[in-house]
Amino acid sequence: MIVISIIAGYLIIMNLTGFAMMGIDKRKAVKKLWRIPEYTFFVIALIGGSIGSIIGMRVFHHKTRHWYFVCGMPAILILQAALTFIIANSPLQFSIM
Repeated sequence: MIVISIIAGYLIIMNLTGFAMMGIDKRKAVKKLWRIPEYTFFVIALIGGSIGSIIGMRVFHHKTRHWYFVCGMPAILILQAALTFIIANSPLQFSIM
């Protein structure tokens, strides 16, 4: 049960990070300031922040004209969901401690 709580907490933090980064970068874009590199958004999405990044794209109307964001972020989410499904339905048993 503790492991599930840790994983859930991690995913919440990563999704809030992805969401916040979209808002911060949008504000920086409007003010013509230094921007967050695009690969950073994809790294955050790959390590668990894909839902927050997608929601941030929609809420802040940021990166919605870039096809690699419009297609890439949902593709990462689908890949993560598929891997989660495969692992959850695997006949292998994983135990931690």
